[in-house]
Amino acid sequence: MTMVRDIDTRGMRHCETTALGVLLRHEGVTWSEPMLFGLGSGLSFLYWDSKAMGFPFLGGRVKPFELTRNLAAGLGLELLVHETTSARRAWEQVVAPLDAGRPVGLQLDSYHLDYFTTKVHFGAHVVAMYGYDEENAYLVDTEQQGGAVSTSLASLARARAERGPMTARHRSFTLTVPKDLPSPRERIIPAITACAAAFLDPPIANLGHRGIEKAAGQVPKWLERTGDPHRDLTRAARLMEEAGTGGALFRNLYRDFLGECAELVGGGHLHTGHTLYAEAAALWTEVAELIAKAGESGAATHLEQASTALRDLARIERNAMQALIRLEP
Repeated sequence: MTMVRDIDTRGMRHCETTALGVLLRHEGVTWSEPMLFGLGSGLSFLYWDSKAMGFPFLGGRVKPFELTRNLAAGLGLELLVHETTSARRAWEQVVAPLDAGRPVGLQLDSYHLDYFTTKVHFGAHVVAMYGYDEENAYLVDTEQQGGAVSTSLASLARARAERGPMTARHRSFTLTVPKDLPSPRERIIPAITACAAAFLDPPIANLGHRGIEKAAGQVPKWLERTGDPHRDLTRAARLMEEAGTGGALFRNLYRDFLGECAELVGGGHLHTGHTLYAEAAALWTEVAELIAKAGESGAATHLEQASTALRDLARIERNAMQALIRLEP
């Protein structure tokens, strides 16, 4: 058996920040989950639908692994990423740092993991691995998935080899913290303004505040879009609140990040952004509840109410980001 020593196996609310937390705490960095999410400029919005999809998807963060890349670039962390089509080589790339006493991040499809009770393919799931023996891999996943967990090596291999939307080619990664690591205070404003710029000027109408407006126009049609409203609408609501988002489609995490920043940096624009994202977080939870009610009852009025709330959210978040982008170093 190989186990990395002195691992803090606390699970957090989101999978990628949970894995980042494990890797960084092993390097002596103990920042909060909201701080990791915010410094990685993790907040976004996506309305995703296509003929190949069974039902539309609402996303609340940047694309898979971009948060990790943003965090590493902003803080000067050494991010070493491996990808390969070879399962044998992929295992060697994981074993090497583990045998050297370092935890490893993995991107994989959670469908195949033994401890996952909800069997839905999701190829952008991220875990931290800190040990293995002849039969099992020892992982840290989110709090809701159990924190310190294990899965068979065979299931881990299937999860890493899966191909499909959002998957990566056996991606593994390690982080090394420099001796002159900047404090969060130094990187707060660049991370916030970069996030705000992307949100306010998205390249397509499905993203950022424009994406929320698009969702407002599409959500009332969701009962026509599905043959099983109870399944699809209640699942959509659950994904917004429970599927590693920290609640409110990641807005709770960003609200808490801005709250920490307000204490560290202060300033009127930052306080405005924090206040507006507190309002937005509560409203996103209300939207999820309305979508769930529509799924349970089949009543279109709940989706009309959700649409109205989404239009308010597009305005609130646009105003918040317009305040935050004005932050000056």
